Amino acid sequence: MHVFVTGGTGQTGPAVVAELVAAGHTVSGLARSDTAAARLESLGATPHRGSLDDLDSLRRGAENADGVVHLALAGDFADPDDLIRRDCAAIEALGQPLAGSGKPFISTSGTLVTRAGRVSTEQDAPDSGSVAAFRIPGEQACLGFADRGVRASVVRLAATVHGPGDYGFIPALIAAARRAGVSAYVGDGTNRWPAVHRFDAARLFRLALEKAPGGSVLHGTGESAVTIKSIAGRIAQILGIPTVSLTIEQAAEHLGNPFLARFFSLDVPVSSEHTQALLGWVPKHATLLDDLETGDYFTPEATKRAEEIWLPRHRN
Repeated sequence: MHVFVTGGTGQTGPAVVAELVAAGHTVSGLARSDTAAARLESLGATPHRGSLDDLDSLRRGAENADGVVHLALAGDFADPDDLIRRDCAAIEALGQPLAGSGKPFISTSGTLVTRAGRVSTEQDAPDSGSVAAFRIPGEQACLGFADRGVRASVVRLAATVHGPGDYGFIPALIAAARRAGVSAYVGDGTNRWPAVHRFDAARLFRLALEKAPGGSVLHGTGESAVTIKSIAGRIAQILGIPTVSLTIEQAAEHLGNPFLARFFSLDVPVSSEHTQALLGWVPKHATLLDDLETGDYFTPEATKRAEEIWLPRHRN
């Protein structure tokens, strides 16, 4: 199958591209720079020049493909309306050429669209009051193509997709712990957080492309409920520092980012039992806590990367 991929050079994208190539698929990937093009070529994919805002380029990529995997998201979390507009426009451009073809179209969302305080399943409707509500219109736009003759489905990735080169939420916790000399959690720290290893997530995208029924909502969670206190404790153990409980206001100061403080205060456990049964997907790579022990989270490069991403944009 010839697969067109957006976001193939992001955090999860290279693992997805590598998984598809290893399974025998031919991959073309959206590339907006020479660096991105070189990265795709190193993974065995063919660069397709363009960007998420170049809708004609997206249409051409989809027209020439047997299936599409949409991983990219453009914009700033501080402007959710812009995120929604750009994501929905990209999804419409990618889906239009597939209409009536029965070809697969996999779009990406996040488990943080689910309702907090309970274990959410694939059958639960997204929560319009969730912190990731800006993802919901994109979900709906993609799933709408299931009624237009496309085998469209959505993969909701866990809040933490861990593995080599992670520059997401967990490195931000580690960077803050290094700065402050304490590893923090909010309240009693029993709030639960889903996680998945990047290589397991990549396999899920491949399986979704190959056999997910149209209209499917899939949960990419290898672990449904890792407590924030256990994450903070493992960070403290490795750095040789104490843990501390903070209020959400104190956590915002500690992290240098109110957005992150809100995220880490959430209780958002998520089940993937239906996804695993539907696709035969069995997560088998390292857990988040094990990855903290053996991965590259505590290198100076990882800390620097986390601070570059999370501090300048959101610091008050």
